[in-house]
Amino acid sequence: MTTERFPTNFLWGVATAGHQNEGDNVDSDTWFLENVTPTVFQERSGKATNGWERWESDLDLVAGMGLNAYRFSVEWARIEPTEGEFSEEALAHYEALVDGCRARGLAPVVTFNHFTSPHWFAKRGAWLDTEAPALFARYCGVVMDRFGDRIELAITFNEPDLPEMLTWAGLPAFVVDLERETLAAASREAGVERYRAGNVMLREDFVEMRAGITAAHVAATSGIKARRPELPVGLSLAMCDDVARPGGEAVRDRKRAEVYDYWLRLAADDDFVGVQNYERLYYGEDGLLPAADGATLNGMGTPVDPDSLRGAVEYAHAVSGVPILVSEHGVSTPDDSIRAGFIEPSLDGLAEAMRAGVPVLGYCHWTLMDNFEWIFGYGPKLGLHEVDRTTFERTAKPSADVYAGLVRRFTA
Repeated sequence: MTTERFPTNFLWGVATAGHQNEGDNVDSDTWFLENVTPTVFQERSGKATNGWERWESDLDLVAGMGLNAYRFSVEWARIEPTEGEFSEEALAHYEALVDGCRARGLAPVVTFNHFTSPHWFAKRGAWLDTEAPALFARYCGVVMDRFGDRIELAITFNEPDLPEMLTWAGLPAFVVDLERETLAAASREAGVERYRAGNVMLREDFVEMRAGITAAHVAATSGIKARRPELPVGLSLAMCDDVARPGGEAVRDRKRAEVYDYWLRLAADDDFVGVQNYERLYYGEDGLLPAADGATLNGMGTPVDPDSLRGAVEYAHAVSGVPILVSEHGVSTPDDSIRAGFIEPSLDGLAEAMRAGVPVLGYCHWTLMDNFEWIFGYGPKLGLHEVDRTTFERTAKPSADVYAGLVRRFTA
């Protein structure tokens, strides 16, 4: 590698998310869904990685790796735990987090909705509610008024395309049934007709939820821009690198049309689009092809392929026409030697895409530390640091040193 492959203002970061790291997000829809019976969540989030209390030392970890950016989410449920009432404590906390980033030379990349929303919002039907776009835009405006002048990039939504992507993931039927049962249980316990959330979604709601999130993204972007016109705003998408073998072009293109293309066309009006890539999948005439014999597999059971990042980034830019932020990229594996060997060739591929003309703003590795991975609980390991589940002490894995060393080389 040579440093010429990356511009001097390139953002080198890691990404985290509020509910997955902070802990005790008790006023959120996800917390409520974790605690109903039955629930699709294998574990409860509880204290997560106790990031709410340990945020300063966590920022020190990021800065200590020589990075210059930190992506994190602000939790709507903490900022507006009751409809129309905004928490001074939460706003002050996130303001201190932003200022802590700046003090350490880290550009704050802020996600306004990383799947989770307030419990009261879910009781209203979440993104099915006609007032949802205005409610979300109001919350974003409160955040912007407090510390929006100090953030680097704004991401309205994290992976709004994930529900559609999961329909292609081959999840067992019982998981889909359990999602339905979870929402039914939540509706009963909350005393409402339809309790809805962004990260547990029914297929019959997809079209209306997409429309609600779209309107919310547009309204939030307008409100953010009204306060700070020059601030780059976008959304982040889950994107496999889908590759067609001979005869598989129609299947691949149908997946692209169902999962990514709507959102990528929406992003054409934004300042950038976030790409969140974890795997490359091959399709033949009859669908997904099995992994080759002897392939190294990730936690999703698909081959570890560093070149997937290049393919996903190139496709996202080809459809959207806007700059790319790699807002998440990593590998789910308990074997950190796989992760450590995965980063450099992945960045080689990203550099190749940039040489081919794709504008890329930065790269954020997912994730700083092993954390709560939604319905899968604490089983999946994607962190550059491991976390003691009792003391919450963080310990760097070899992959953290590998990533830090690469960044030092690029920024020397």
